[in-house]
Amino acid sequence: MEPLLQSWRFWALLSAAFAALTAVLAKLGVSDVPSDVATFLRTLVILGLTGAILVASGQAHGLATVPGRSALFLVLSGLATGASWLCYFRALSLGEAARVAPLDKLSVVLVAIFGVVFLGEHLSGPNWLGVGLIAAGAVLVAYRG
Repeated sequence: MEPLLQSWRFWALLSAAFAALTAVLAKLGVSDVPSDVATFLRTLVILGLTGAILVASGQAHGLATVPGRSALFLVLSGLATGASWLCYFRALSLGEAARVAPLDKLSVVLVAIFGVVFLGEHLSGPNWLGVGLIAAGAVLVAYRG
């Protein structure tokens, strides 16, 4: 068995836990603040935190060695992240966190589709069933019945 800190499953589950906290804390945070201002403030915190991690871990020098192709895709990913966060915070300012977050997690479904179409990844029948159940679950949770 691989060490816990080397397990992608461990980090993915930790990411899910922090994402859940993000939704609840962000919903509380946007109650008295315009959503774009809230997104900007959160981005500053993330920038400071990741900058401190780079410096503390001695990885800051790696910024100068990022290949051009990687930099391009990371910049595009950053733009997509920013757009996602702006939309997410706007949705949270208008709707209930318990309904906004599941629709936001339809990104899981889109990643599966994009991974197959653009990255050549392969999903089995049970994998696609799971993707379908995630989609159905997100829609059902978001449904106001």
